[in-house]
Amino acid sequence: MSVRKSIILLALTTVALTVASLLAAAAQQTGPASTPAVFDVADRAPILVAHGVGAQIYECKVGDTGATNWVFREPDATLIVGRGTIGHHYVGPTWELTDGEVVKGKQSAAAPGATPGEVALLKLDIVEHRGRGILADARLVLRLATRGGVLKGACPTAGELRAQPYSADYVFLR
Repeated sequence: MSVRKSIILLALTTVALTVASLLAAAAQQTGPASTPAVFDVADRAPILVAHGVGAQIYECKVGDTGATNWVFREPDATLIVGRGTIGHHYVGPTWELTDGEVVKGKQSAAAPGATPGEVALLKLDIVEHRGRGILADARLVLRLATRGGVLKGACPTAGELRAQPYSADYVFLR
C-alpha cells in the first residue's frame, strides 16, 4: 500500500473511531443481544461479550462492466468490555485480545441488519486459535446489534479508501 493510501486510511479510521466512540460511551452491554434463529446457537454458552467500535473499510474498485463501486475490504474496531479496551478486531476476520490471544473466524451464516444502513449480523466459525486465554474454548463468534457500517454513494476514484463508522456486539460462544 502506498504511503498516501496509508495516511488516508489512518486519517479516515481516526475520524471514524472518534465518531463511533460516542456509541461506545452509551453502550452498557450486560449480555448477548437478540440472536437470529437461523444462527441455531441456543445450546451454546457465551464465554465473552465485547462491544466493537470502529470502521468498516471500503475500497473503490472497477467492476466487470467498467463502473466503479465500493467493495468491503476489512474491519477495524476496538473491543470494549465495560469501560476498558480488551482487544482489536481486524482483517481475517481476526479478534486479538490485549493478552496476546488471537482467534480467526470464517463466516457460516448471515442475517440482515435492522436497517439497510447497518451491516449484517454474522455467525462465524472459529478456525484458528493462538494463545490459551479466555477464548481457548470458543468455537463461534456472533456479530450482533450492528449499527452503521454500510457505505453508499458514488465511488469516484478507483483505489480510494473510505472508512464507514460502525459498532457491533461480538459474542464468543463455546
